[in-house]
Amino acid sequence: MLNITASDVKDAKLTATVTIPAADVDAAIKKAYKDTAKKYRFPGFRAGKAPRPVIDSALGAEATLAQATNDLIATNEPAVLNELDIVPTKNGDYKELDLAKDHEDYTYTVEFSLRPAAELSSFDAVEIEMPPAEVTESEINNQVEMLLNYRATFEDVEGRAVEADDYVTVDLKAVENADNFAAEGRMLIAGSDSNPKEFNEALIGANVDDVKTVTWTDEVEEAETHTVEVTVKGIKVRNTPELTDELVKSDFGFDSIDAMRDAIKIEIEQDKASRLPAEKENRCVSALAERLQLDEMDADYEQSVFEELGQNFLSNLAARGMTLDTWLPASGLTMEQFIGDLHKQANDVARESLALDALARELKIEVTEDDINAEFEKAGVKDVEASKAEFIADGRMPAVRESIRRSKAVDHLVENAKVTEVDETAKDAE
Repeated sequence: MLNITASDVKDAKLTATVTIPAADVDAAIKKAYKDTAKKYRFPGFRAGKAPRPVIDSALGAEATLAQATNDLIATNEPAVLNELDIVPTKNGDYKELDLAKDHEDYTYTVEFSLRPAAELSSFDAVEIEMPPAEVTESEINNQVEMLLNYRATFEDVEGRAVEADDYVTVDLKAVENADNFAAEGRMLIAGSDSNPKEFNEALIGANVDDVKTVTWTDEVEEAETHTVEVTVKGIKVRNTPELTDELVKSDFGFDSIDAMRDAIKIEIEQDKASRLPAEKENRCVSALAERLQLDEMDADYEQSVFEELGQNFLSNLAARGMTLDTWLPASGLTMEQFIGDLHKQANDVARESLALDALARELKIEVTEDDINAEFEKAGVKDVEASKAEFIADGRMPAVRESIRRSKAVDHLVENAKVTEVDETAKDAE
């Protein structure tokens, strides 16, 4: 059985001293020699049958003992993580390792980097705004408008300059640092918030065949500046059909406007019932993260979250039969933009996780064996005990406990949140 002593956590570092019993050391050395005998050919001996003196003479005793030492540490690391109940942000830093010796306990020291234990400015109940559970008239009106927009037609405009809300067809020629924006026949909505303000200033008031040079700074991409030449090729206005019983019947299959609105209401009710609980959790956690007292995110922790998000994203793409190389062009993103966005997400997720950790510490949340069993059952595993044994063998049980603590913190957060209901659809329309 391992003997493990650990220091207090200082600067998000924990140092552990681990002693492995002599019996385990002897077993590891024996296995290392057996593996070496199988791996190499030794003259005069069948594969796997060379004795230890022959192996030491050919390779040097240090080589096989080094392998035994590495095997000992790797084999026992999951047990160390489980005993300390930690989830390091990167691989352990092993200090001045000696070689294992026959019939002796083996002791080594390892330093683990942990998440920073940041604090919150307040543990008071968070205050959030949420849409009402009931369906509002503005939400129904918004859906009706969306349906009508699907039937909208576009009409060419002649004899006037571009006005706000016009649909403008432009050619974009890269001038400086803008190869990714070059295009022909791209349609932009004049005055849209999705355009850089410099584009809107150039478009509104322009006429067909006008050429404008536009320079803007992309704050998302580390304040990177781009310049394009914009040629106005055409101006269109969108005409939305009038809502009538005849249109509803012919285009949407409802007997009347009222029947369509009733159907839309039912659809929104179902959507809210499934979506709002998760939305409330997200808003509560986001509000809590704003209280995190941490000026700069720990680089190791952010990188570990970044890698986890990236692996999950790639797995989801693979499940859809796609690769990152095929997804990027379809999304309109460059690899640099994708990585930048993923790092921003990782930073946000890391801050939220640290905020929940701080709340869990304040609440002194504990994780019981029943909690762990319930977590595995919720995941739908067939054999809970077998799955738990596998997680323990891999040193992943601390991550399970960490996830449960955070889930309990979220439950507390949501249960005590002060919620103000706001008809956000009506608010956005103002």
